[in-house]
Amino acid sequence: MSARRSSDFIANKLEEMILTGEFGVEDRLDEVTLAEKFGVSRTPVREALHRLAHSGLVEQIPRRGVFVRQPRPDELYEMFEVMAELEALCARLAAKRIAESALAKLDAVNAECLAAVTDNDPDRYYAENELFHHIIYRESGNKFLDSEASRLHRRLQPFRRMQLQLRGRLTQSMKEHEEVVRALRKGNPEQAGDIMRQHVAVQGEKFYLLLSNFLRTGLRQPSLECRP
Repeated sequence: MSARRSSDFIANKLEEMILTGEFGVEDRLDEVTLAEKFGVSRTPVREALHRLAHSGLVEQIPRRGVFVRQPRPDELYEMFEVMAELEALCARLAAKRIAESALAKLDAVNAECLAAVTDNDPDRYYAENELFHHIIYRESGNKFLDSEASRLHRRLQPFRRMQLQLRGRLTQSMKEHEEVVRALRKGNPEQAGDIMRQHVAVQGEKFYLLLSNFLRTGLRQPSLECRP
């Protein structure tokens, strides 16, 4: 396995262990111990921990080490709120600027997503889902927007993965993907933006279902005093 694939594998496993409560908030993640656990050198472990730090699941404290962290519910809500608006803007601009070749790529990605839904494979779906969103960021034709959307996307990766575990979410997400592509193909900016906003947002019931997953892990007992 390549170093890059090793670091991705380790990051995904650590992400899963944190989100399921195997590692709790403020637990220290030691590079040497983890390298021994995964049978690798410290380099892919270090790269994996950097990725988790970008997503906010861990905090790297100089001269102390790396510690598990979780955003508060209000922080999580606010990040998804901004993410939904950034992606809506990407979709609106892409509806005006997207190339035919990019539409063909979205169709191909959606075919892979549908296969993952059929196989009930959320991890495979998520991998294809990332490609779907990054194509739309790029086709917005705005490099700054692409960069900012990609940065926040990385920050929210673990939580976007988690929400795909919610019952019925894979099927619903697939339907939204298809609706986004139809709006892009029609060149309808407002429709594309509205569908994308709904696709990304975690308001209402979906947000509280996401929070309930946190509560079941026992990572913390977060305050529910945040906007619905």
